[in-house]
Amino acid sequence: MSGTGQRRAAPPPPPPPPGPPWGATFASATILLLLITDPFGNIPIFANALRPVAPERRARVILREVLIAFGLLLTFMFVGDRFLRLMNLSDLSLQMAGGVVLFLIALRMIFPPPPAEGAVQLGEPLIVPLAIPALAGPSALATVMLLVSQAPERRLEWVAALSVTMLVCAVVLVMAERIQRVLGDRVVMAFERLMGLILVAISVEMMIRGLKVLVKQL
Repeated sequence: MSGTGQRRAAPPPPPPPPGPPWGATFASATILLLLITDPFGNIPIFANALRPVAPERRARVILREVLIAFGLLLTFMFVGDRFLRLMNLSDLSLQMAGGVVLFLIALRMIFPPPPAEGAVQLGEPLIVPLAIPALAGPSALATVMLLVSQAPERRLEWVAALSVTMLVCAVVLVMAERIQRVLGDRVVMAFERLMGLILVAISVEMMIRGLKVLVKQL
């Protein structure tokens, strides 16, 4: 009887994995990817880069760049977990780092830097700067890796979210000139800052969830 009284309690179970960032769903993942790729914020970048391109060819160039960005993001979505294992990075560290990066990106959307002067694009752009980094920048690459690493069983769902995102980007950018004429630069800028504000809230939520998991592991 004395032995049973001295029996040690079973150790607590290990904390569950972080799970998808902020409890991501198909809709929320699509919105996040749209906020990061920022098609409305990229309208001035595409308009400036496509000035030397003939008007009748601009739509083809935009679609080509969107497809290149889609292919790169899709590649990272399928091989990103292997890259994380190769670099010995945990899902938690990626979530925390992703939250920080998204926060910095959101701040740039709310408080955009002054446009660079003297930068002249010669000839037709290819990959840089439209596909990379305008659409498939570091924050977008980190986000797709984060989604898949924390919910690999929902990979097809994230692929669908990425596909919808790239489709919206293609439509918005092909119609960029019409959008600028109809809405005006001020409305486009206000919409971009609103998206930046939403992205700030998402990035803070990601960091809070990561901190909660970190505290449980201590």
